[in-house]
Amino acid sequence: MTALYDRIGVGYRDFRRPDPRLDLAITRALSRAETVVNVGAGAGSYEPADRSVVAVEPAMTMIHQRRPGSAPVVQASATELPFRDDGFAAALAILTVHHWPDQARGLDELARVARRRIVVVTWDPSTSGFWLVDDYFPEIVELDRPIFPSIEAFKRAFGRVEVHPLPIPHDCVDGFLGAYWRRPHAYLDVGVRGAISTFAKLRDLEPGLDRLRRDLADGTWVRRHGDLLDRSEMDLGYRIVIAAKP
Repeated sequence: MTALYDRIGVGYRDFRRPDPRLDLAITRALSRAETVVNVGAGAGSYEPADRSVVAVEPAMTMIHQRRPGSAPVVQASATELPFRDDGFAAALAILTVHHWPDQARGLDELARVARRRIVVVTWDPSTSGFWLVDDYFPEIVELDRPIFPSIEAFKRAFGRVEVHPLPIPHDCVDGFLGAYWRRPHAYLDVGVRGAISTFAKLRDLEPGLDRLRRDLADGTWVRRHGDLLDRSEMDLGYRIVIAAKP
């Protein structure tokens, strides 16, 4: 996975900018934790600026895209965090656990280094109903459902957890897979797709892209999904999982 991000991560800083509404939800989930380790930090989105943060990221391509003045970063794996037990008030992991080579061990590591709180942003693989997947790239389900941890997996790792929906605004500026649900033309942009790891793993994009291009041109997409154009946000299965340690 480090090799994947070293290959596709070049344009992440341009397309994966923190969305202020998601940022607020994540900051609220961190509560008053004064020190945070951000595991699988990428280019540094959603790292709170009002407290002490240390980032952990394995891919040098992502580390090199961190902006000047961002939190200090350690090149390391989530499965072997180079920190002492209870070294941070909170551990944060944003859309990253599904990339970890040993998820159970990585979640144990989050619990080990966080003394008060663990916050994970993830996608619930039990959810469905996204037109991009259903109509154009059904193979995404085959790729993503097996690698995203279930909510039960978080319960096994952390014990009691709170799970909150993370609705995606229609003009989300953080270009992950579901960000453009009301802007279907965006998925035809090679730059947009290049900042979404799932697309890099698909064997053949062209059939799905051709169907989407055709459906947008002849009005089929609007006939099927035009009701979405009146919505300001949508629940696509993204979740904030919070574990408060006793």
